[in-house]
Amino acid sequence: QVELVESGGDSVQSNRSLTLTCEVRGYQAGHYCGAWFRQGPGKEREGIAALDELGSVRYAGPVKGRFIVSQDSAKNVIYLQMNSLKLEDTAMYYCAADDRCSGRWWLPSGYRNWGQGTQVTVSS
Repeated sequence: QVELVESGGDSVQSNRSLTLTCEVRGYQAGHYCGAWFRQGPGKEREGIAALDELGSVRYAGPVKGRFIVSQDSAKNVIYLQMNSLKLEDTAMYYCAADDRCSGRWWLPSGYRNWGQGTQVTVSS
């Protein structure tokens, strides 16, 4: 059974940094694809960053250059370092993972396993 546990959400001021953590249980590091999604108020869930089984990373346009996704294989944890946070980054952030890796990393339908979400609120 796969379980994803996110943590690190908080309320922060704009231009600050925050790091989210996703602990992956049930998959072996290097044998799954992981991703971070977010869903703002009244918006659809959107993929923002992904990490494949080989360690390659992908970013969506709104976060490219500001967010960094990384993995600690020993701990089997995926991180999302968020820098220069903006008001529009306010959302519930979700971690997702699947051992059937799809090339369309940005689609929620490509992941069978999800965390419970962690809230990030950015204020001015």
